[in-house]
Amino acid sequence: MGGSGLPDAYDVIGFDPRGTGYSTPVTCAMTPEQRGAVLGPYADNPRDVVATAAKARAVAKQCGESVTADLLPHMTTANTARDLDRIREALGERKTSFYGLSYGSYLGAAYASMFPRRGDRIVLDSVLGPRGLDVRANQRFAEGFDDRFPDFAAWAAARDDAYHLGRTPAQVTAKFFELAAARGPEFRSDTWNGLYDDASFPTLAAEWAGPARAAAGPLDGDTRAALQLQVICNDSGWPEQVGYYQRAVERERVRHPMFGPAAANVNPCAFWPVERTEPPVRVGGPGPANVLLVQNLRDPATPLSGARETRVAFGNRARMVTVDAGGHGVFTRDNACGNAVVLGYLRDGVFPAADGSCPSGR
Repeated sequence: MGGSGLPDAYDVIGFDPRGTGYSTPVTCAMTPEQRGAVLGPYADNPRDVVATAAKARAVAKQCGESVTADLLPHMTTANTARDLDRIREALGERKTSFYGLSYGSYLGAAYASMFPRRGDRIVLDSVLGPRGLDVRANQRFAEGFDDRFPDFAAWAAARDDAYHLGRTPAQVTAKFFELAAARGPEFRSDTWNGLYDDASFPTLAAEWAGPARAAAGPLDGDTRAALQLQVICNDSGWPEQVGYYQRAVERERVRHPMFGPAAANVNPCAFWPVERTEPPVRVGGPGPANVLLVQNLRDPATPLSGARETRVAFGNRARMVTVDAGGHGVFTRDNACGNAVVLGYLRDGVFPAADGSCPSGR
């Protein structure tokens, strides 16, 4: 935020969400190998789904029997939104502004829906759909992969002299399937993680061109992985039959063969040991026009389709500005137009009169 003027315009508050840091960290006593359980490995057949289900059941059981199991039902987005409002109250503020990225977009959407008159300027960046990270959003990771992969394929093809992955995007795509068959499901997950930011493309291309390596995984600690799992499993209802996931995997193999059978695979939410304590947050409802959505057109994790649903849910309360770019995150990235839209609202109070778009480039 250096040079943005935001520190001069705001008291900038960060906090440890319930379940982390000084807010009593939760645990599911997961091993490093279990910490990627939210996103199942790419399933080649129904037996793979059954094998993943056995591992998912074990993680769910660990969450239900952990030393923090008494906190388990209370790890929800709705409760974290209530915590945000307690922070506002403790600071003696009548209203609070919010910027949230990725899952933070759903937290901000929940806050704006539950406490519509207590929000000032709300910015949701890289926007989840209005049901948060539910089974549909999980499956949409494959849609995001398909939206974003052509950016990497074109980039690598233009640098074939350096990486030798193919002289055309079609050849790079063929190389993806060749390497996926040889290296296994971790290769697909590593590639998806590498699509989050253009700055990761050189590392991703070098990994493709070099020997296979062990996947590091997107989450690097038990508390972080456990809290993510607890929140998404508590937030919404997940199908409980393994057959549902077997059918979804085969359907997504046809629709999104690059990553669909990973995004549709079963995870511990199917076997969750506690019932939801309240219905999911209903995003939208009456309130002021103060919700700004900013969204890359080719986001690998929160695809445009979900952002459009959240835009519809907020109706006249919201505006959405799309950016002709790939990757996860608009604000503080390389698109000057996207940055200007966010700063214009947060810093200067300029709420767009209508939905809009930003061209590619800086």
